[in-house]
Amino acid sequence: MGKNKSIGYWSAVSIGIGGMVGGGIFAVLGLAVELGQGETPIAFMFAGVVALLTSYSYAKLSVRYPSEGGTVEFLNQAFGSGLVTGGLNVLLWLSYVVMLSLYAYAFGSYGSTFFPEPYQIILRHVFTSIIIVLLTVVNIIGANVVGKSEEWIVGFKVAILLTFIGVGIWSVKTQQFQPAVVSNPLQLIAAGMIIFLAYEGFELIANTANDVKNPAKTLPRAYYSAVIFVILLYVLIALVTVGNVSIDTIVQSKDYALAVAAKPFLGNFGFNLVAVAALLSTASAINATLYGASRVSYIIAKDGELPEILEEKIWNRPIEGLLITSAFTLLVANIFDLSSISIMGSAGFLILFGAVNASNARLHRKTGSHRWISILGTIVCFIALFALIWYTVNNSPKDLFILAFMLCSAFGVEFVYRRVTGRSITKIHN
Repeated sequence: MGKNKSIGYWSAVSIGIGGMVGGGIFAVLGLAVELGQGETPIAFMFAGVVALLTSYSYAKLSVRYPSEGGTVEFLNQAFGSGLVTGGLNVLLWLSYVVMLSLYAYAFGSYGSTFFPEPYQIILRHVFTSIIIVLLTVVNIIGANVVGKSEEWIVGFKVAILLTFIGVGIWSVKTQQFQPAVVSNPLQLIAAGMIIFLAYEGFELIANTANDVKNPAKTLPRAYYSAVIFVILLYVLIALVTVGNVSIDTIVQSKDYALAVAAKPFLGNFGFNLVAVAALLSTASAINATLYGASRVSYIIAKDGELPEILEEKIWNRPIEGLLITSAFTLLVANIFDLSSISIMGSAGFLILFGAVNASNARLHRKTGSHRWISILGTIVCFIALFALIWYTVNNSPKDLFILAFMLCSAFGVEFVYRRVTGRSITKIHN
C-alpha cells in the first residue's frame, strides 16, 4: 500500500491552494468591495479566520480517519447513520457541483474576452464545457497526475498574483481605506462571508489522505500552510485593489474587478495578465475540486446514501462518481446564472464546515484535539452564516430560495432514497 502513496507535502499544499485560489477571488471580489468598501481587507481576514479554525478540525480528523470521502467520513464517524448526516453528505456533493459550475462559468467568461464580442457568448459555453471535459480526463489518469499538474498550475498563477501585488503595492493610496461600514459590523461580516467561497477548497486535502506520504506529519502542515498563505494573498490583493481604484469604479466593474485594478499600474497588459491568471486559477480549482468531489460521491454511495452504481470502480478508481459529477457540472454551468448561486454556495459550505467543527468537538478524545478550538469554530461558522443570511434577506430575498432548494433537495433525496431502496450506511470506516 505504501508504494502507492504518491502525494507529498508540496502536492497536498498545491491541491489546497488550487482549490481556494480559484474562480471565487475573481468572481466576487467586486461584490466584497461593494459591501466592505475601504475595510474589504478586514472582511477577507475575517473569512480567513473562519477557514483557519476549521482547518484545525480537518487536520485532526484527516489524520485519525484517512479516507477518500474526507468530510463525508468525518460526519459519519461523529454522528452515525442518521438522516441529518446523510442529508449533509448529499449537500456537500451538491455544493461541490455548485462550486465547480461557478469555476467553469468564470473560466468560460474570461476565456471569451480574448475574442471579438459577437462570438463571446457562444465561446463562453464552448470554453466552459472544454475545461470540464479536459480536467475530467486528467483526474481519470490518477492522483499522481493531479498532484503534479497542480504544482505547476498553482505555481504559475500564484506568480502572476504576486506580481500584481508586488507592483501594485507601491501605488496604493492610503486615503482609499476610510472606514465606511464600521457602524454596521454585521455588514462587514456579511462581506467576508459572501467571499467565503474564495476559501472553500482547503478541505480537498482531506480527500487525498489515503494517497499522502507520512500523513500524520504532512496533512496538518499542508492544511495550515495552504490556508495561511491564501489569507495573506487575499488580504494583499484586497489592499492593492482598494488602494488603486475608486470604490465606484470597482463596483461598476465588479465582475472583473481584479483585472480593472491592475490597469492603473500595469495598463492593458495588466488587464490581460490578470485574465490569464483567472484562467489558470479557475482551471486548477476545477482540477482540485473534481479530485475531491468524485471521491465524495463514491464514499457516499459506498455508505449507502446514493445509488450503488456510484460505488463501482474502473481501473481501481471511482470513475462513475467523477463522470456523473462532471455531467451535472456541465449542465448547471451552461444553463444557470451563477452570480446569486455563489452566495448560497458560501452558505452551504458554512453549514458543512460548522458540522465538521462539531464533529471534531464530539470526537476530540479520539483525534487528540483541544475541544474548545472546534467549539469556537462551530460558533464562528454559524455566526458567519447568520450574517450572510441577514444580508440576503435585506438585499436579495430571492436568493434564499436557492439555499432552501439545495437543502430540501439534499435531505429530500436522502429521505426518499432511503425509504424507496431501504439502503442505510453499511460501514463506518476506521
